[in-house]
Order: sequence, then C-alpha cells, then structure tokens
Amino acid sequence: MSAVPPRLPLGFPDRFPFRAPRSLKGRVALALAVVYLVWGSTYLGIHLALESFPPLMLGGLRNLCAGVGLFVIAVHRKAVWPTAREVRNAAIVGTLLEGLSSGMMAYGMRTVGTGTAAVMVATVPLFATIFTALAGRSVAKGEWFAVALGLMGIVLLNHGDPSPSSTVGTLAILCAAIFWAGGAHLASRLSQPSDLLMSTALQIGLGGLIATVIAFVSGERLGQVSMGAGFSFLYLVVIGSMAAYVAYNFLIRNTSTIVATSCLYVNPVVAVSLGALLLGEIITQWTVVATVVILMSVALSFWFDYRRRGLI
Repeated sequence: MSAVPPRLPLGFPDRFPFRAPRSLKGRVALALAVVYLVWGSTYLGIHLALESFPPLMLGGLRNLCAGVGLFVIAVHRKAVWPTAREVRNAAIVGTLLEGLSSGMMAYGMRTVGTGTAAVMVATVPLFATIFTALAGRSVAKGEWFAVALGLMGIVLLNHGDPSPSSTVGTLAILCAAIFWAGGAHLASRLSQPSDLLMSTALQIGLGGLIATVIAFVSGERLGQVSMGAGFSFLYLVVIGSMAAYVAYNFLIRNTSTIVATSCLYVNPVVAVSLGALLLGEIITQWTVVATVVILMSVALSFWFDYRRRGLI
C-alpha cells in the first residue's frame, strides 16, 4: 500500500471548488508554484509598503500578524500542541528566516530596486549548498554546476539592471540571503512541531515578534499609513507570509534544501517583470538571456537532486 502524501493545508481546501493534488509530486509542484509566483511579487509589495512602514517594523509586523493568523487556524484545526524544545527550535529558525532575513531585506530595499534585490537574494541556493557541504553531506559536481549556472544568470541579470543602489543596501540584502540559507538549513534538521500549520505559525510569529521588538528598541515608529501601503501590507501578511510560508515549509519537509530554495532563482524573473510592468523598471536584452540561464539552472538542480535520491 502506498503511503498517503503529506497534506498541504493552504487554508481549507475542502471548502473550495477545487482539490489539491493527491500525489506528493503534485503537491510539491503546487507548493513550488506558490513560492515561485508569490515571493516574486512580494518585492513589489515591500516597495509599496515602505512608503509608510519603517523597514524593520514592516518585516516584524508582517510576520507577527501572519503568525498569529496561522496559530488561530492551527488551534481551530486542533493541532498537536508543540513541546518546549519544538517551540525553541521554531524560534531559532523563525529569527533567521523571518526576523533577520525579512528585516534586512526591507532595510536594503530602501535604496535597492525590486529587481536588483531579487537578484541578490537568488544567491541563497549557493549559501544553502555551502551549508549542506559544511554539514557533511557530499555535494555532487552536477549540483555545484547547477548552482554556478544560476549564479551566472544572476550576474547577467544584474549586469543589465540600471536601477540605483547603495553599498549599505546591497550588503544588507546579501546578509538577508545568508540568514535565509542558514534558517532553511536548520529548519530541515531541527525537530519542529509535527503539524505544518503550527510549525509555520510559531516560526513566523516568534521571528516577527523578535524583529518587531528590535525595530521598536532601535527607535522605529509607525505613523500614518496610506491606503496603498496598507493594502500592500495586507497582501504581504495573508499571501506573502501565511500562504507562502506554509508552502515553503512543506517543501523543506518533503524535498531537499536545494530544491526548496530553487524558488529564489525564479523569483528575480517575476520581480523584474512586475517592476517593469508596474514601476517602469527597464528590461534589457541581458534580462532575457539571464532568464533562460536561470530557468536552466533550476531544471538542473531538480534533475541532479532527484537522481541523487534515486527518484529517476
């Protein structure tokens, strides 16, 4: 008898006129589609929300509100209550993924364009592979080649990006990428609450709480919020955090770190496209070439990872 594939609880699927895929591969594909498209659009959301929100406060409140919302849903679904050790691990992972990474991202995007920010965050798979190698798991030459190809695409994409930036903003976003890779690495190794919603709620909620406290202590205060910034904030909470983080944690649990972080190769393509359509950012011939190279690297990452695990 085949094992029942783990459930991907994006809301309450049984109440909608569609059904989630029944196979594990189908659910992985759905989760990847969510993180590819949604997180590609969050750069635009952050850009718009920064009109009214201070950067660290934006990252903290966004994840804190999303964590509270998912926690309420998890309790409603009678999720298994986590142990003290699981709560501690969720706080560690959440601090890296949602607290430090999101905060540094918002801070850097004060001076770095949406497309450029997404390009720099795409270095996460490189750091994820390095963390994997440091942990003792041998990394095949093919996986290194896929990462190198993706980085080549990132360089090409960045070569054709005329948006202004600053050294401090660039370093902040690179730090966000390192924090994200470290959090993803630990999330796949530390014991987490068995319920996916409860685990995600604790991660982003505790991470958001820590980031909010840091923002408040550093002197950030929230003033009057414009309608556009408020709408962007709601989008970041409900879609960018609640839905996307559940999908991402599902990938962390059911695929490798390299596959889960492959979304950060595709996100720049989405971010650059939205920036061009809605913010007037320029798409050059380098953008087209880089898009092809990046998508090829993603395909190779999948192929080598599945071959290593004996699935093909």
